[in-house]
Amino acid sequence: MIEGHPEMALLPDVRRPRERAMINLHVAAAERLSPSFVKVTLTGEALTRFRPSGPDQAFRMFFRRPGQQRLTMPTFANEAWMAQLIVQPTSRRPWVRMYTVRAIRPHLDELDVEIALHDGAHGPSPATAWALSTGPGDPVGIFDEGYTYQPPPATRRQLLVADESALPAVLAILERASPDLHAEVFLEVPDEADIRPDVTKPANTTVHWLPRNDPTLRPGTLALGTVRGARLSAPPEYAWVAGESALATGIRRHLVNDRRLPKSAVTFTGYWRHGHSAPG
Repeated sequence: MIEGHPEMALLPDVRRPRERAMINLHVAAAERLSPSFVKVTLTGEALTRFRPSGPDQAFRMFFRRPGQQRLTMPTFANEAWMAQLIVQPTSRRPWVRMYTVRAIRPHLDELDVEIALHDGAHGPSPATAWALSTGPGDPVGIFDEGYTYQPPPATRRQLLVADESALPAVLAILERASPDLHAEVFLEVPDEADIRPDVTKPANTTVHWLPRNDPTLRPGTLALGTVRGARLSAPPEYAWVAGESALATGIRRHLVNDRRLPKSAVTFTGYWRHGHSAPG
C-alpha cells in the first residue's frame, strides 16, 4: 500500500483474526526494486505470532521518526491502540502506516513488504524516507489488519484493478490463485520502469500494465479510464479493486451501473486519498 495514507478509506467485508498481537521485528534487508518501489524484509522470532491468512493480508507497520532512539509500540492489541498512540508526545510516537504482506517465509522468520515511494508537498514522505535509508537491525513493529480478497467459491472469471499502492496485493493474489483462474488484471504504476516482466500468474490470466509516465497525472485516472473503455474477454463474476479512493469507487460504480455486475460481487478498497496525508 502507498505510504502516507494509513487508513483503508473504504473497507468493506474485511476479515480480521480473532486474536491479534503487537509484534516487534527488525529489518533484515532493503532492496530497491524499481524507481517507485523498495522491498524491505522484516525478521524476528516474534513473527511466529503472525498468522498468514488471505493473499492481500494487510498490517500496520510502526517505525521510528528521525531522532528517536527507540521504537515505542502501543501495548493494546485491539482497536484502542490508535487512541493510545495519539496521546503520546511526538518525541515518542512512532510513524505508522498500512501495508500488504508481499511474501512470508515462516520457516525463516521473514516477511517481505514492498513500499511504493511517494513524495509529499515538502519532499519525500515519512515512510519513503525511511525505506530509502533503513538497514539491517532497524526496529519495526507490525499489527495484523486482515484481508479483503474473498471471491465466492468456484468463481473463476475475475477482474483485478489496482494502482501502485495495491500492486503488492495483486501480485500476491496471482501467485496464490487457482491454476484455473480466468482473470483480467489492470495495474497502474508511476513509470514504465516499474513494470514487472516476470509476474507469476495462472495461464489464463492476462495482465495489462498501465504506466503513467507523467508525474502530474492523478494516480488511478489511467486505470479508471482504461477499464471503462476495455473490451473484456468475458464478463467477470467477481471483481477486486484497490488503490486511490476515486479509482476504487469509480470502478465499482462502472461495474455495477454499466456492466451490470451485482454489488455483492465487487470488493473495493480505498487504500488512500489523493492530496490527503496521514495523521502523525
